[in-house]
Amino acid sequence: MSNVAIGIDIGGTGIKAGLVNLVTGELVGERERIETPKGGHPKDIVQVTSELIDKLGADNDTPVGVAFPSSIHHGVTLLAANVSDKWIGFDAEQYFEEKLKRDITFVNDADAAGFAEVRYGAAQDQKGLVIMTTLGTGIGSALIFEGVLIPNAELGHLEIDGHDAEKRASAVVREKEGMSYEHWAKRLQRYYEHVEMLFTPELFIVGGGVSKSHEKFLPLLNLRTPIVPAKLFNQAGILGAAALTQHGER
Repeated sequence: MSNVAIGIDIGGTGIKAGLVNLVTGELVGERERIETPKGGHPKDIVQVTSELIDKLGADNDTPVGVAFPSSIHHGVTLLAANVSDKWIGFDAEQYFEEKLKRDITFVNDADAAGFAEVRYGAAQDQKGLVIMTTLGTGIGSALIFEGVLIPNAELGHLEIDGHDAEKRASAVVREKEGMSYEHWAKRLQRYYEHVEMLFTPELFIVGGGVSKSHEKFLPLLNLRTPIVPAKLFNQAGILGAAALTQHGER
C-alpha cells in the first residue's frame, strides 16, 4: 500500500489539489489551485482535475481521492451545489476513472474534512464518536466513530423549532442577518444541544472559515460535550480525500 495519495477538493469557486504523505498528513510539495470552470460541468471539472494532477507530478499508479460537495453513494453524486445539475445522479467515480485512467475515490467534502481532523488534526487519537460540523453557506457534517467514517450525514438539515437548522444557524445566515456573535451563539446552542441529545458524541469539531474566529462564539456555548475548532482549515478536504483512498468509505 502506497504511503502517498493525491487529494482533490472541488468547490464552487476553486479546485485544490495536493500530494499527501498519508503517514504524517503533510503535503509533499506545493498545493495547487485552479478556479472552478464556469458552469461546473463534469467534463470541464475532470479536465481541470487532470491538469492539477499533472502539476503534482505523481506516479500513474498514485490513488486519487476527490472531495465533492454532495452526498455520494457508491461513487454516484446525488446532489449539486454551485456546480452543474449534470452532477445529480451522476456516476462521477466511474467517469473520473475512465477519463483519468486512475483509481478514484469520491467522497463528500464534509466527510473528507472530518476524517482529516480525526486522523491528523483536532481529534487525533480521540476515541468514540466525533462529530465535525462546518459552518459556512450551510452546515456540513461528518460522523467518525473509532476512526471509521459514517458517510453522508446531513445534520445541517435537522429540523429544529420548525426550521431547517442551517437556514437559522449557518455562518452565512449570521452575516446576512447582521447577527452579533452573542446572538448567533444562542442559535448555535440550540443546534448543538439537539445534536448532542441525538448522538452523545465524545467531541464536536467546528470547521469552516468562521472557525478562525472561534474565540468569539465557542466559549459562549454550554454543552456537556467538548467543542473545539478545526486545525487543518483549507487543507482538510485535500488531506481527508487522500486518506480515504485507503479506506474505501463512499
